[in-house]
Amino acid sequence: MIRVFVPRDTTAAALGADAVAAAILGEAARCGLAIELVRNGSRGACWLEPLVEVDDGHGRRAFGPVSVDDVPDLFVAGFPGRCDHPLALGDPAEIPWLARQHRLTFARAGLADPVSLDDYQALGGLAGLRKALVMEPQAIVDAVKASGLRGRGGAAFPTGIKWQTVHDTPAEQKYIACNADEGDSGTFADRLLMEADPYQLIEGMAIAGLAVGATQGFIYLRSEYPRARDTLEQAIAHAGRTGVLGDDILGSGRAFHLELRLGANAYICGEETSMLESLEGKRGLVRFKPPLPAIEGLHGQPTVINNVLSLAAASSILADGPEAYAALGSGRSKGTLTVQLGGNVKRGGLVELPFGTPLRTALEDYGGGTASGRPLRAVQVGGPLGTYLPEALWDTPLDYEAFAEVGGMLGHGGVVLFDDTVDMGHMARFAMEFCAVESCGKCTPCRVGSVRGMEVIDRLRAGDDREGALALLEELCETMEDGSLCAMGGLTPKPVRSALEHFPEDFC
Repeated sequence: MIRVFVPRDTTAAALGADAVAAAILGEAARCGLAIELVRNGSRGACWLEPLVEVDDGHGRRAFGPVSVDDVPDLFVAGFPGRCDHPLALGDPAEIPWLARQHRLTFARAGLADPVSLDDYQALGGLAGLRKALVMEPQAIVDAVKASGLRGRGGAAFPTGIKWQTVHDTPAEQKYIACNADEGDSGTFADRLLMEADPYQLIEGMAIAGLAVGATQGFIYLRSEYPRARDTLEQAIAHAGRTGVLGDDILGSGRAFHLELRLGANAYICGEETSMLESLEGKRGLVRFKPPLPAIEGLHGQPTVINNVLSLAAASSILADGPEAYAALGSGRSKGTLTVQLGGNVKRGGLVELPFGTPLRTALEDYGGGTASGRPLRAVQVGGPLGTYLPEALWDTPLDYEAFAEVGGMLGHGGVVLFDDTVDMGHMARFAMEFCAVESCGKCTPCRVGSVRGMEVIDRLRAGDDREGALALLEELCETMEDGSLCAMGGLTPKPVRSALEHFPEDFC
């Protein structure tokens, strides 16, 4: 039977995928055609969604972006059989935008029903977990160290060192906590993976548990992700029924349990210690460090805290070997980076590339410039607290150290584009306003500094004692950087300073 794939993920649904799926079923019934409709995950090509695919046993063919109004014409042209239609894209794997990427973490995204464990295993899933089950815990940690994997949540701390700390800290109970509270504007990689390939995250968390001696894991999911929640709940339940999770993982006698917890609808809960407070049922406030969560984390016990992409990557590292992962990338930035192109962009979506690829490649070869057609003026990389980069810096390699050298940060890989109509003075003020709204309020530099920052920028833009306002703003930024308890206040000066440095004309 011909299989027709229509994505079920949030982005595709927002663009009408549910209605398209219903229209295809209705039209097939009207034409007397028997088809199997599969609600797959997205490949991340948001600019082509809803991306409909057909598998007739002789390869896959894609059509997109498909609207409800396009469905009757597709069937007239011969859909779901081989047909000539303006929306026909051929083999999806050969679409240049996808074919030029190096898909590793997202290799399975969009290929199958995300909650089908059989599909997951047919596409190579659980190979890493099976290998880990016959390895000593230290050997698993050593493999992650050798891979060069660094945290994908923003701080880029070496994952293997964090796991080693938890491994070496004695305790009767240890935990794995997945930070899936993806709150940065312009980022959606975690959501896409959870909606398209949830078993990869489950597998990675089980591997982490085996490595450090943790038998309990938690996924702290952003509350605004209802479809990810539905997909994860189904996948976790099925993994428990089939022995992928539980007291006897794949018949090994080893245990790992996993629970899904909803976030508190607060940006600050993306900070790891605030997330722990929320997991414990408390208000999401930043904790003082030390002690580090790896030593005293959830409920005071040693806790591995990684984000979705870091834990998911562990499955590939164990399955393919750390050498294969370390062979990708550049310098100390190993593996691949999931670049999320958003904002004023012509071809938005998720692009997975080896570290070291120039930012300009992502912007031009994949993003295709601005959606408005106007010249691209500024790019913000690393979320709402990331640096604004002018064209002179777009050839910077997508590499942690290279970005640090130009005063930037990669963060979670979000890249937001702005055309030449953007007011960078307004964007600098927005950074302070964002901090003021989202601060947990625990420390004065962040809580008060962000409000004073808005006021000073308003004075600066109004031309009120420009020299004095600039001096005060610089002093305020230093205080926030040096005195804030966490990155919320500590990084807010980055977009402000970069806007002042590279776009001073917008503050006159």
